[in-house]
Amino acid sequence: MIHDRPGSPDELRADLSVGVRWTGGIQFEAGAGPDRPLLMIDGSSKAGQSPPETLLCALATCVAVDVVLILEKRRTPPSALEMRVTAERSAGSPRRLVKAHLAFSVRGSAIDRGEAERAVRLSVTKYCTVRDTLDPEMPVYWSLELNAE
Repeated sequence: MIHDRPGSPDELRADLSVGVRWTGGIQFEAGAGPDRPLLMIDGSSKAGQSPPETLLCALATCVAVDVVLILEKRRTPPSALEMRVTAERSAGSPRRLVKAHLAFSVRGSAIDRGEAERAVRLSVTKYCTVRDTLDPEMPVYWSLELNAE
């Protein structure tokens, strides 16, 4: 925020780029390109996810990608992975995220609990780009259910 200011796209290396199109009200379509699926984002959370919900989805899927890849490298690929993400927001404006919890449910016949816990910890604390982009002072907690314990 202290560095936010008007500027030009020429001031950065364009590693990522997305487009956003207003569709009316406080609804938008967003996506990375014309041949890729669009996200419906709705400021009122009626026709699509709100921007903060979309941010939580980005956090969850970023962490989940790393968990899957780490488990696959250990030759113990998951057969299923689901997450429920909950977050606490500040009372004042802006209503920023102040805490998040990632509840993992992982299934896989060969997955060792210690390896699954390690995969989650490494993803959240070391590899997830989205987590690393969020405020480092914001705590992210996690829990793991393995093979429907």
